[in-house]
Amino acid sequence: MTAPLWVIVPAYNEAARIGATLKALAAQTDPDFTLLVVDNGSTDATADVVRAFRGPFPTHLLVEPEKGVGCAVDTGFRHAIAAGAVHLARTDADCLPAPGWVAAARAALVSSRGLACGRITARADEHGPGGRAFFRLLVVLAASFGRLRPAHSGPEFKAPYRMHAGNNMAITAALYEACGGMPRRPSPTDRTFLNRVRRTTPAIVHSRHMVVANSTRRLRAYGVVGTAKWYLDQGSGAHTADPR
Repeated sequence: MTAPLWVIVPAYNEAARIGATLKALAAQTDPDFTLLVVDNGSTDATADVVRAFRGPFPTHLLVEPEKGVGCAVDTGFRHAIAAGAVHLARTDADCLPAPGWVAAARAALVSSRGLACGRITARADEHGPGGRAFFRLLVVLAASFGRLRPAHSGPEFKAPYRMHAGNNMAITAALYEACGGMPRRPSPTDRTFLNRVRRTTPAIVHSRHMVVANSTRRLRAYGVVGTAKWYLDQGSGAHTADPR
């Protein structure tokens, strides 16, 4: 028997996109998981889309009124753990996990017994080749910037820094509780969470088989310079941290 795995998807006003995410999850080669969508107080039909979904796995909808993606993720993870989850995986409601994503996440957690981070690409339906190439460049620059930051290389860390995308990660329930969980605040939360894990354990792996197509709508909302600043941890400036 495999350890119970739950997939957590935080969502806020994603009625137009979450259907494609649900379809991608329904197409997984490993459907032996429970799906939990955490609606972060949406004002559109996000919850209705989730309720109408019928997949090859149990699907639950939970409402988290406290604003912030960190709040939605933390509530979802802790709900899943209380329900018996041993392994946890997360993607976002505007992302498209590749068909082998769940299987790769499960394999990475079985081997590492810690945290598994995957590879993100750009969705093919939002920008042309130029936009997708720019996104790839931003990912490389952000990863390099993160490794070079002095704040990420202190003696308190048990593992070297490697960029972690919150929309493509998996973790054991035991480690999630041991590290203190996701910071309950709006985006960005990924670096803070990764550093919490790095202070707790060296059991962090990167799986190239965990692939998620990431939304690039931030590029349209922020522009080239604003998007670059965001991915280089310079904040959102005058923009909202969560573009729609």
